[in-house]
Amino acid sequence: MGIIKKINILGKKNTRIDNRKTDIATNDELIHKTIVLNVYRANARQSDSPRYDTFEIPVQRWMTVLDALLFAKSYRDSSIGIRYSCRMASCGSCGMKINGIPRLACYTKISELSSGGRDVTCEPLPNLPHLRDLVTDFTQFFEHHKEMSPFIHNDNADIKDETKLSEFIQRPRDVDRYLQFSYCIKCGLCYSACPTVATDTSFPGPQALSQAYRYNADTRDNSSTQRLNIVDDKHGIWRCHFAGSCSAVCPKGVDPALGIQLLRGHLMGFSRNEKEIAKLRDPDQE
Repeated sequence: MGIIKKINILGKKNTRIDNRKTDIATNDELIHKTIVLNVYRANARQSDSPRYDTFEIPVQRWMTVLDALLFAKSYRDSSIGIRYSCRMASCGSCGMKINGIPRLACYTKISELSSGGRDVTCEPLPNLPHLRDLVTDFTQFFEHHKEMSPFIHNDNADIKDETKLSEFIQRPRDVDRYLQFSYCIKCGLCYSACPTVATDTSFPGPQALSQAYRYNADTRDNSSTQRLNIVDDKHGIWRCHFAGSCSAVCPKGVDPALGIQLLRGHLMGFSRNEKEIAKLRDPDQE
């Protein structure tokens, strides 16, 4: 078979696929031209009585919940309070409860919701102080994060002489121990889904505890004992009941429940401490 004939056959096949996609898109747009968007409204400073405002929003197949909210804010009611930034699930700013589940609004497509996208209800994240509408106060959340000393503790990590820069030597298996936990974007979804946080505000939460494990497992860090002492408290790691809801709602595939259990293993002596502090690469020997 000649190459020209192959190209023609491939072109016809792609045309059939494109036509089929167009038909599907047309059908979806005919069925769901609009959705009903229910937005939680309240202002904590003015002691407003909570209510839900309803908006009818025109949608297309590619629209996310954040797109629908911004349409409502631009063309229906400019007073809607909402926090957002990157629109690509990197900053974690647009976390909210969508149809009863903590999610990122920019990462949640309307067409993928279990309701079929006909009715979308947006509420502020639970377990966090409410400010206005869909905006919550993350001060408490970040304070718990800071308590874990979320940075590398190592005297060699400080740049003392900029003319002699170097790097730590880490093997692939060293990085694998903490890599998934480094993907955390601090969106607070796991914190809002945690039943223990709902009953104990002194509990650090799954995000902070999993980050404690992230740095504890990092071979560049040499203050493992200090972090273990921080979480070994009556309001600390032992308050986790392993509900697993934190891991279920994480938009970045981080498993905070796993990190907490691994950290518990170190505290109880179940896990062997095979951590070898990483050494600096000597640039003079290269």
